[in-house]
Amino acid sequence: METRPILGLEVAVATYETAGARIFELARDRARVSAVEAANTMVVTKARHEAAFGAVMRRFDLILPDGMPLVWGLNRQLPPERRLKDRVYGPSLMLALWEASQGQEDLSHYLLGGTEEILEALEAHLGEKYPGARLGGSYAPPFGTWSDAENEHIFRQIRESGANLIWVGLGCPKQEAWIAQHWDRLPPGVYFGIGAAFAFHAGKVRQAPALVQRLGLEWAFRLAAEPRRLFKRYLKYNSLFLWYSLRERGAGFGR
Repeated sequence: METRPILGLEVAVATYETAGARIFELARDRARVSAVEAANTMVVTKARHEAAFGAVMRRFDLILPDGMPLVWGLNRQLPPERRLKDRVYGPSLMLALWEASQGQEDLSHYLLGGTEEILEALEAHLGEKYPGARLGGSYAPPFGTWSDAENEHIFRQIRESGANLIWVGLGCPKQEAWIAQHWDRLPPGVYFGIGAAFAFHAGKVRQAPALVQRLGLEWAFRLAAEPRRLFKRYLKYNSLFLWYSLRERGAGFGR
């Protein structure tokens, strides 16, 4: 899939349709481990600012433009007729792929992350909305650092489930680091760093209105909802994103 650099990270020039087609192609390769990230400004900024996280993200097969600032950065590098009209928002991509996988016997999902309460609500929601999609299994892992035995337990559950679309909702950057660290031991399939999608679709966290999302202000909505948890993160990474972007635009944006 065609990409363009945003703060040095190759981001796909993708729509929901083209991303979904590529993801299903990867998932059907039963001998391959692949990874997909719906990247917002924090992800690309953290990859630029922190070498270790940048190395993690460069292992991913497909980095999608989840944030509107990434879409704007891509469009600056594209001719008018090829510019993107929308982002590929992680929570919406998740629903789109569950819907498209209905009736597909060679596609099966696995949910890793959250709490038992969140997974119960999430499974109920997805099962009601997409009854034709296959759920191979789910697991709410313990908090904190996992032992080798715990990781092996997770790998075994995924392998035995037969799932090839594995949704990893551990929060950024833990989910990305876990995928990259255990790449050679993961069962074949497509692994998604999906962030807050579990809590959104389980009805535990409210999503920003569509207009707020289109304006690129979802961060402000979430900050207003969870100021104590998100203030330092948004202050740091939003400021750094703006700083790096202004620097790089002077030398050719994203290059």
